[in-house]
Amino acid sequence: MTHPTLIRRDGHRPLLLDLFCCAGGAAMGYRCAGFDVHGVDIAPRPNYPFTFTRADALEHLAALIASGEIERYAFIHSSPPCQGKCSLTVGTNRSQGWGGVHVDLVAETRVLLEASGLPYVIEQPNGKAEIRKDLTLCGEMFGLGVLRHRNFELGRWSAERPEHVPHRGRVRGWRHGEFFDGPYVAAYGNGGGKPSVAELQAAMGITWTDVREELTEAIPPAYSQWIGRAFLTQARLGVAA
Repeated sequence: MTHPTLIRRDGHRPLLLDLFCCAGGAAMGYRCAGFDVHGVDIAPRPNYPFTFTRADALEHLAALIASGEIERYAFIHSSPPCQGKCSLTVGTNRSQGWGGVHVDLVAETRVLLEASGLPYVIEQPNGKAEIRKDLTLCGEMFGLGVLRHRNFELGRWSAERPEHVPHRGRVRGWRHGEFFDGPYVAAYGNGGGKPSVAELQAAMGITWTDVREELTEAIPPAYSQWIGRAFLTQARLGVAA
């Protein structure tokens, strides 16, 4: 159970740990939901909009647990790499012989998240990543210009699954030599009718980075804002998971 008086806070906002944070798509949504956010990523992320630590995310989490500093935090979001099991990798890329070797840190991440004792989220794209799909969110649920389906495993708390809104059309771009128009842009890769950086920014709701790789790896802030609000509402009401 999460009780309102037990929400760990820095100042007036509960503090959230954002692991494998990239440029902060999830972080911005959690900030809008009411959290302060600390991000951790192994790569330099000069565009990350909040407090940032460059470190191996799992080593950093293990150190926080060992030192007791994890108690500063109220919630953990994690987006561990699992490119080897996403739909694009196991589908088109594998059939064409594209791509290389990818790491899968989902299981290791879950072990440490459980050891933290905190409520948490593990986020993954569609594919064969071994997570519970407690939530599946889609850009159309939030009126965005991307579909960008993402699955979320919720640890130590729960939320009702929102209804998946029917799509209004196709994702714009080339498919096997044929061009399709549609209301959504493809937030991955290059070529094949992919959107410009400005189109990606507008479609995702991300304005603070213009790095294509960061945009194509991000989740729209609307997703994590929804999740953050759902968690904080439960926490304030003292709802058991």
